[in-house]
Amino acid sequence: MIGISKLYCGTTEPSDTLRYGSHSGDLPSHLLKFSSDKRPVVVWNVTRRCNLKCVHCYADEDNHAGDYELTTTEGRELINDLAGYGVPALLFSGGEPLVRPDLPELAAYAVEKGMRAVISTNGTLITSEKARILKDIGLSYVGISLDGMEEVNDRLRGVRGAFAAALDGIRKSQAAGIEVGLRFTINKYNVDEISGIFDLLEEMDISRVCFYHLVYAGRGSDLVKEDLTHEETRRAVDLIIDRTNDLYKRGIHKEVLTVDNHADGPYLYLKLLKENPERAEEALGLLKVNEGNDSGRGIGCVSWDGSVYADQFRRHHSFGNIRKRPFSKIWSDTSDPLLSKLKEKKDHVKGRCVTCNWLDICAGSFRVRAEAMTGDVWAPDSACYLTDEEISETV
Repeated sequence: MIGISKLYCGTTEPSDTLRYGSHSGDLPSHLLKFSSDKRPVVVWNVTRRCNLKCVHCYADEDNHAGDYELTTTEGRELINDLAGYGVPALLFSGGEPLVRPDLPELAAYAVEKGMRAVISTNGTLITSEKARILKDIGLSYVGISLDGMEEVNDRLRGVRGAFAAALDGIRKSQAAGIEVGLRFTINKYNVDEISGIFDLLEEMDISRVCFYHLVYAGRGSDLVKEDLTHEETRRAVDLIIDRTNDLYKRGIHKEVLTVDNHADGPYLYLKLLKENPERAEEALGLLKVNEGNDSGRGIGCVSWDGSVYADQFRRHHSFGNIRKRPFSKIWSDTSDPLLSKLKEKKDHVKGRCVTCNWLDICAGSFRVRAEAMTGDVWAPDSACYLTDEEISETV
């Protein structure tokens, strides 16, 4: 994640400790679980089932429930292991996590065990009662996915009425006192909707938005030709920066992030270097702490069937299954060559990444995209839009 509002505008964000890190010795007791000397944030795809049919779904949903899903008991055992291992945050995702009746119980158990619990949802199944329950259990945050205004969103999500239902879920969550953020996956079909999303942030008083670059996984693999060109990506990132800065100048505090393309970090720094050199150096320091892509290192994934992956997108290489061995044991075992190399991915990237002066703050960006486009997991990420001149800039 690249904190646009944090890096460009210098704001203080509630998620700073998770993204930029801080040693436990420097944190108050209530933030110790977020310290940099702890363990990875874990995404748990609790189900593959979903009530929508999103064209870019990395999970490639399946609406038939089966015994492949971890049971409630297995889920509690997983949470026990993650808590004991020191995992600071558990993100419940899917499919659509709210199709599982036991989701509130599992989220409540994660909170009880000292973890920050977050839900990533399409928002359409959030009722007033469900929002109240989620608030009562101590849920930290709900991330609700929208991919544009009504017409575009419903087309991309495959169900008419999805936009209206998601907005209703946002209102019900806010009424219950739950912090809400938006999640938006950028592609050719909806890039012109970015300004509308910023307008919605302001109109509905939503505190946070994450703009995701497209990852070629699941159904997203079919959208490679619908991804933005490098020049289109630059324009989209410029727009996100400009709209974020506009909010900041008007005294409206929103947390704005981009996700899944770490070229955004050096791009933002080089932009700041021309506009505000002092701010640029502060941003560079934070980017160095952030260290770029964290797949297989600072983030891990447990799938609906218990398989452990480097992240929620890489589902073609499992490191093991928690039904056979605890996550903590799997994650700590570097006998798997890929897991071992991902923890030190900067030593294994190839091509222009090797000579790139931004490698320490990018870590080669997304290996899944590189492999999808070339067949080589260590090839350069095809979505890196930095020019040869920009990657040669002195850090």
